[in-house]
Amino acid sequence: MASMKLGSKTDHGFHREGKTWHCTTGLPSDVTIEVEEMTFNLHKFPLLSRSGLLEKLIEELSNEEGSVSVLKLNDMPAGAKAFELVAKFCYGIKIEITSSNVVSLRCAAEYLRMTEDYGEGNLIVQAEAFLDEVFGSWTDSIKALEACEEVLPFAEEIHIVPRCIDSLAVKAFADPNVFNLPVAAQPDAQSKGDVILWNGISSSANKPQPIGEDWWFQDVSFLNLPLYKRLILAVESRGMKPETISASLIYYAKRYLPLLSRQSSSDHASNANPGETISFPSETDQRVILEEIVTLLPNKKGVTSPRFLIMLLRTAMVLHASPSCRENLEKKAGAQLDQAVLVDLLIPNMGYSVETLYDIDCAQRMLDHFMSLNQDAALSTPPCIVEEGHFLGGPDTLQPLTMVASLVDGFLAEVAPDVNLKPSKFEALAATIPDYARSLDDGVYRAIDVYLKCRLILGLMIQRGSIFADL
Repeated sequence: MASMKLGSKTDHGFHREGKTWHCTTGLPSDVTIEVEEMTFNLHKFPLLSRSGLLEKLIEELSNEEGSVSVLKLNDMPAGAKAFELVAKFCYGIKIEITSSNVVSLRCAAEYLRMTEDYGEGNLIVQAEAFLDEVFGSWTDSIKALEACEEVLPFAEEIHIVPRCIDSLAVKAFADPNVFNLPVAAQPDAQSKGDVILWNGISSSANKPQPIGEDWWFQDVSFLNLPLYKRLILAVESRGMKPETISASLIYYAKRYLPLLSRQSSSDHASNANPGETISFPSETDQRVILEEIVTLLPNKKGVTSPRFLIMLLRTAMVLHASPSCRENLEKKAGAQLDQAVLVDLLIPNMGYSVETLYDIDCAQRMLDHFMSLNQDAALSTPPCIVEEGHFLGGPDTLQPLTMVASLVDGFLAEVAPDVNLKPSKFEALAATIPDYARSLDDGVYRAIDVYLKCRLILGLMIQRGSIFADL
């Protein structure tokens, strides 16, 4: 982590007692500054010689000779911890500027008007010079942007936030080794899988290990949602591939939406480091995160898998996301229904009046959207295109339709035993697929057979119960 030291004096005369800071220079304190719950007993001259605001406030105080001026800095950026460093800087005491505190110091310096009019090499200039160094490093830029969250209004006003985001957006396209990013996942040269040659040299020694385009996902996942969103929009505007943007959004979503992670049997419970404890946001915050993620997902078809889109949709139902959010997800998933599998469509019914085990209406809406997008292909296909289970023409055009036909037939067979499934809904689902899209009718006939048998058995059971009741 980058750092810079300012000042030359030791801080022996600057000490803290409880919630009070004292500067013992041999002269009695003539100004008391209160910041949050901390009190600083200091001297006027070192402060007003460096700060335009403190000079103005001290001059405005009408005090009797010998009395101590008392100032309250209620709006001090980053509060007492930042003012402590500022006060030490004014006294020439050594302080260390790092990527974690430079933002708060820069904002504090702006608030206190510590310009070059109040001494050469004042804090604004020093902090700006160090920020330029910070922006040369990915890791330091991340730390600086995270620090902006504490002083966001001030950091926005002096354009630190957009500069951090621009710095990260540029580096997200590049090799992380160029920007001092430690990549912990790289295996050692003499790893177990290395091949040792006759002279004892490993075949992979001194060769750089390949780094995927996802190297930056984990670092930016620690950002709060507004800052993360701005970074995603920045990399998108610079031309980052939609596939990479989608993958980053998926990583971020899985980190903060526990319901989403639980649906993924092939992934870990969350995108957390081993041993790391994550405090998940409240359901309200999770709903906000989910809705923003949905708006940020690239519109390009095929970039985000239908499996993940439907996982998001299930989570949206549980979190009671807005109707527009759920509709957006249904349309995105419906557009790629030919890439879905049966288990994707088996969405538990979460409505207030639960009739069926699975959400039939949701499946119908996704199917309707798919058919509306593929309507041209369907209308342009002659009814006699199928003969003895084989296509006579246009297989590429009909392939998505045939895949969805098979998916729907499998779905119908799965939901057919549900006694609450009305005939009208069963028929509507089956009829949405054109007859010529089914190379074989076995699937839909099997679903109809299951549906009718279940109703027959149910009818017999009801009839038998009625007979016994009459005896």
